[in-house]
Amino acid sequence: MFLPKYPDNPTPPPAHTHAPTDPAPAPVRRSLPSVSIDQKTIAAVLVGGVVLTALLAAVAVTAISVAIAAVVLRSLLRDHHRR
Repeated sequence: MFLPKYPDNPTPPPAHTHAPTDPAPAPVRRSLPSVSIDQKTIAAVLVGGVVLTALLAAVAVTAISVAIAAVVLRSLLRDHHRR
């Protein structure tokens, strides 16, 4: 049912094949500029990664502490209004 249906006769080869009379010149390959990575660059990338990771962790800890404080204040205010 899901098997592919193949044609009975394969497609014939093209009647005319184009053969260039004069060979085209090979394209000029341009080399990429060399990039030098020294120890200062690696150190700067590592320090930047550590700083960004520390900032992300600080934001996450702050968000969690604000959420906990909001839950505590909400429960305190709800208990205060019930009395």
